[in-house]
Amino acid sequence: MKKLLPILLIVLGIGGGAGAGLMLRPAPQDMVSIDPCGDGTAVADAGHASEEAHPPEEDAEPVEREYVKMNNQFIIPVVTDEKIGALVVMSISLEVDIGGQQQVYAREPKLRDAFLQVMFDHANVGGFQGAFTNSNNLDVLRSGLLNVAKKVLGPMVSDVLITDIARQDA
Repeated sequence: MKKLLPILLIVLGIGGGAGAGLMLRPAPQDMVSIDPCGDGTAVADAGHASEEAHPPEEDAEPVEREYVKMNNQFIIPVVTDEKIGALVVMSISLEVDIGGQQQVYAREPKLRDAFLQVMFDHANVGGFQGAFTNSNNLDVLRSGLLNVAKKVLGPMVSDVLITDIARQDA
């Protein structure tokens, strides 16, 4: 009997949480997502007609950017006390002018070298220690990466996106 009461309370708690979640869930027609790779217009939730999505305006500025994913991840050692204390693995994409993909891939070795130097410097000043995903830390890193990307590729690069980042402590 003593074991039945905690089990009953757990079941009631789970049921109450699920019921509250269902009651507070937004109505499906209210869910709208933005397609980041599309033309920038809102797209209705998959289970509903696209009548709720707004058609593109006649005067809307056409998308003049494309995203280029770097072929391989970047692996950055984090050195503490003369030993490798962690490894940081990052994936990066570049926002470039339409048609800039071939230029990015043609200069990828030089770009990777420049990116690695920025990442090594960031690691050496403690950028990957502690709360390394803090927005201030990542903003500093993105800014450095954007600066070297513009040096290598010119003004065709408008942004550097960190698409994946993970740290594995040794």
